[in-house]
Amino acid sequence: MIVVAVATTVYAARTRTSPFDFSLQSSRAPAAKTFDHFDFSNYWLATHGQPSLPVHGQAVYLVDLDARQVLWQRDAESSRAPASLTKLITAMVAVDDAGSLDRAIEVTSEATQVVPSLMGLSAGEKLTLREILYGLFLDSGNDAAEALASGIVPRDRFIRQMNQKAKSIGLTASHFVTPSGLDAPGHGMSAHDLAHAAAYLDTYYPDLAAIAATRKIDIAATATHKAFHPYNLNRLLFSYSGATGLKTGLTDNAGGCMLATATRDGRHLIAVVLNATLHSTEDAAVLLDYGFSVHPKRSMGPFA
Repeated sequence: MIVVAVATTVYAARTRTSPFDFSLQSSRAPAAKTFDHFDFSNYWLATHGQPSLPVHGQAVYLVDLDARQVLWQRDAESSRAPASLTKLITAMVAVDDAGSLDRAIEVTSEATQVVPSLMGLSAGEKLTLREILYGLFLDSGNDAAEALASGIVPRDRFIRQMNQKAKSIGLTASHFVTPSGLDAPGHGMSAHDLAHAAAYLDTYYPDLAAIAATRKIDIAATATHKAFHPYNLNRLLFSYSGATGLKTGLTDNAGGCMLATATRDGRHLIAVVLNATLHSTEDAAVLLDYGFSVHPKRSMGPFA
């Protein structure tokens, strides 16, 4: 049977006159791009174990971005309410849709009806995408999130794009119902997905990473909008050596959340803490301290 199969394969290869050639040259869709899905290996945990750390978060994930190693975790795969950490996806989709951070966006009246955590937008104001992103990341403005979700494309389409974005970059336990992260049935992300999204944003959206790292900024008034003074709610940026971002969050269902990024001596760490009300910032600092105290190497081991 093996001989027959080989002979059949050779015959088909020699006699086929029209190879399977799928051409997309006439398609209007952009050329496909190979995206990095940031697969983090558990090899370090399997070979070194996990120390006891005074961490309160119900879901926790610490990764070394350079080594692609998980250094500490707790219930990292369960989908949970992510609060305003949702806004990472909101920001990336808005940039994809707008094409430029200088694009003007008009604030809809619906965007101003959402509370709490406000940038302070008023209906009819026109701001650049960049200006609204400062309010999104620093003030954690829910009005900013809604302005982005309704000011470029229709809101329902924007939400669909958020879910499409999640799938396209390899998130497996995420589903979005709102652009702000306010509690809603079916809205969730895992700690693993959040670390993945942070790595993706830092790598492919450096302008967003720079905005998220800004401590405070004054946005001057123009003919189309009043002045704004976003001030970053991420206390690590003011207190932790090497902190570079990225986002805080808090809702009833999510509890206190923190997505922290930090860089020291060329190393890049990401710490995710979910549902740690009153402790999310200190949890992140404990995790980062531990991460910088060890030195994993990138591995191609069997535990990836």
